[in-house]
Amino acid sequence: MSGDPTATPAPSASSPRTAATPATVLRAEGIEKSFHRGIPPWRREIEVLKGADLEVRRGELVGLVGENGSGKSTLMKIAVGLLERDAGAVEHSAKLGYCPQTPLLWEKLTVDEHFELFARAYRLDAAGADAATRRLFDELQFARYRGYRIEELSGGTRQKLNLALALMHEPDLLLLDEPYSGFDWETYLRFWEMSERRRDEGMGILIVSHFLSERERLDRVYELRDGRCREV
Repeated sequence: MSGDPTATPAPSASSPRTAATPATVLRAEGIEKSFHRGIPPWRREIEVLKGADLEVRRGELVGLVGENGSGKSTLMKIAVGLLERDAGAVEHSAKLGYCPQTPLLWEKLTVDEHFELFARAYRLDAAGADAATRRLFDELQFARYRGYRIEELSGGTRQKLNLALALMHEPDLLLLDEPYSGFDWETYLRFWEMSERRRDEGMGILIVSHFLSERERLDRVYELRDGRCREV
């Protein structure tokens, strides 16, 4: 309706919004974050992020690298919404998956019970939850642990579950903080196959790592240094 002031006009042929430009699923701009250490009068402020910017689009694998303590996990937690930023802005897709560096699992629950819990959180119906669970057990090859409690699992198997739960609802944006920590070589290679397949299907993926050794697997790489991101 031409009289509707809220209507958005369709992009013209000269508009920068074209089908050839993948949609952005994560944009962080000017992110600042400081932490305080010690007690008065010896309390001091430590600046970790000093205006960090990054972007992830649909259908790309993006790496975030940097030295220990550079703020990679801090930036990812701010992007997810688990940590408050001091300044800057974050926009991301509503359908988000997050795999933290340390698995957030309940020791007394079984693997199957975790899938049931997350299926409810993601509001998956019974058929969708069952299909997703079976697919991820097959991809990561840990179905034999379905009835095990978390306290009985090795670190590598916990990390498989951590990754599977982040992928269960097939998000538009997947944030991975050192996702392959504890994986054996075979699982490490399988992880990259899974990631590349989902990237090719349109998922935007951001992977935090200490290393640039996977550079050839990634579409773009940001290095976090001195509180700011730069493409390398």
